[in-house]
Order: sequence, then structure tokens, then C-alpha cells
Amino acid sequence: MSDDVFALMDEWGPEKVVCVSDRRTGMRGVLVLDNTARGMGKGGTRMSPGVTVGQIARLARTMTWKWAAVDLFHGGAKAGIVADPTAPNKEEILRAFARALAGEVPKEYVFGLDMGLTENDAAILLDELGDRGAAVGLPAALGGFPYDQLGVTGYGVAEAADAAAAELGLELRGARVAVQGLGAVGRAAVRRLSELGAVVVAASTVAGCAYDPDGLDVDRLLALSAELGDDCVREYGPPAPAERALSAETDILVPAAREDVIDVDVAGSTTARLVVEGANLPATPAAREILHKRGVAVVPDFIANAGGIVAAAHSMDARYSPFQVEPGDVFSMISSKLRANAVAVLRESRRAEVTPHEAAYALAQSRVREAMVLRRRVPEHV
Repeated sequence: MSDDVFALMDEWGPEKVVCVSDRRTGMRGVLVLDNTARGMGKGGTRMSPGVTVGQIARLARTMTWKWAAVDLFHGGAKAGIVADPTAPNKEEILRAFARALAGEVPKEYVFGLDMGLTENDAAILLDELGDRGAAVGLPAALGGFPYDQLGVTGYGVAEAADAAAAELGLELRGARVAVQGLGAVGRAAVRRLSELGAVVVAASTVAGCAYDPDGLDVDRLLALSAELGDDCVREYGPPAPAERALSAETDILVPAAREDVIDVDVAGSTTARLVVEGANLPATPAAREILHKRGVAVVPDFIANAGGIVAAAHSMDARYSPFQVEPGDVFSMISSKLRANAVAVLRESRRAEVTPHEAAYALAQSRVREAMVLRRRVPEHV
């Protein structure tokens, strides 16, 4: 974690960066509060050996725009732990991380789920701080709304894809879809896309890619995924290389795993007419420009994958309530907000002759700027 923290700061944030460590467990972690003009910081908590301050700051900034774009009142934040999520002392690391941030949680930040953490991990974080308000994404048995288990983010990605495809005159029913990543987001996206009639031709994990130009057996693949995790593609059949999901002949491409997987080569060669960003920051800036010049429509990450924060908003509101969140209310709001936003961004992109990301940023930034002015955080004329 050698990033220059001062170099991360610009007109929007971050407002606060907290780096913590624990010598006994070897825990190292960071919390980034990016911009809280519209409300307290909220974003997921990631555990990975590759976590850096810069990475978490980028993701926190994405959360700032995501909350504003979906017009819900929280600010951007993110936390990260430098550790292997399969480590045998994972619980000790989580508890050390929670203790180290007891001054910020839950007053300034609330733990959530991101790569490497599960609902059970959220329960550990809550238990360590002894406060029901310390985490969201909890198991239902603790009164939480397990949105990864229910697949709300992937559901929203599919809903955004359906709306965006219709805007482009592309019928989703029968359209070929390739999904890169079969984590919580990818699995739920595959399930919902299949329900909407799409033909899923490729789905990948780090172990390889399940590929069939005539369409995968989605029910079988998802059952294998639930049982075997990333190795599901090996059991499904002889896997293609993992990169096949990004190069498959397809109408719609859904990157749903890591950052920067769509580079200039992928952007220049994909057959997709539509890219729906299920992951955070899956395309490089240069790749976005190439996609735009080629006429490939893109639903930006903080528009397409905002289903998780709609669920998080409901969960934040219910942290101290004796009543559980009603799933129907969450799914209904996800569908209506994400469909409307996907269409609005694509239309504004065409009208203003800018990339969809630029159109989406303009929408989110105008809302954040207005809040900053009203709270006297910047001069009114800026």
C-alpha cells in the first residue's frame, strides 16, 4: 500500500483515508470516505491480497457517482483488507479490522459486502463491534437482507441490459450474451438474462470458460456453480480459456468480475452491440473511447450494477428495525430505477455526442455538486 494519498485528492475527495494494521494477525487495511455531501459514506468491504489504497479510492469514487446516479442519499466510501479471503485466520483478520475502525464504524461508515466477503463475514464484523448498525448484507437469521444470496446486483444488471437492448432496437429474447465472471453478480445476471429469454453462450471463471455458440444449459451451470464454485466450468465440460468470454461471438457482453478486463484489444474486436458493465471499472478509459467510436453502446458500471446499493439503502434504513426488509420492494425499485437510468444515459449520450460514461458522470456530478454547494463545501460559483 505505497500509494501517495495526497495524489488521490481532487475537487471531489477523498475526504478521509484511514489506514490500519494489526501486528498479531498481520491485518492491513484501509477505509476511504470519498464524498459525503449527500450523506454518510457507504460502500462494500473488499478482501484480497491485491488491495491497494489507490484501488479502494477508485472504488470509493465510483460509489459517490453510483449513489448520486440512482438518487439515493448516501456518500461514496469503500474499505479494503490486504489478505487472502481463504486464509485460515480470516475471522481473526476481520475482527482486527473491525476493532481498528471502531472510531469510524458505524458513525461514518457501515461495513458491506464486496469481493472476498460473505454474509457470514458481515455477521462477524457486527459481532466484533456489538452494534446492529455496524454492517449490512447480514444473514436473514440476524435480521439482514442477504442481497448477494438473493442476487440483487446481477438481477439489476440483467434488467438494465433488457432496457438498454430495447432502446437500441435489439430484442433480448434470442440475443446472444457472454458473461465474464460467475461470482454473485455474474450468476444472478445469467439467471435473470435466461429468464428474459437471452441465449447465454459463454460464462467464465478464473478456471476457464463454459462456451457453446448454441447456448449453455444455464440451470446445469448454475447448479454446478453453487456446488463447485469456480471449478463449475471444468465439470460442465472441457472449458475454453477464461478469456473466451471476452472474445466470443455475442450480441451483449457483460463483464461481471474485475477491473480493466476490457482493454483496447477487446474493445476493438468484440462483436457485441451492447456492453453492460456488471463489475466496477471493467473497461479502461481508452477502451471506452474505442467502443464509443465503433458504435458499441455501453451501460456504465455505476448505472448497471447499482442494484446492490438499492438493496443496501433498504438495509441501511432497517439496521435497527425489528422488521426485515421486504424483497419485493427491493426488486421492484431496482427494476424501475436501473431501467430508467440505462435508457436515460444512452439517450443523453446520443444527444450530447459523448460517451455513455461521460453522460452518466454529468448526471451524478451535478447532483453531488449541488449538495456540496448547499452544504457550503464549495463556493456557489464553482
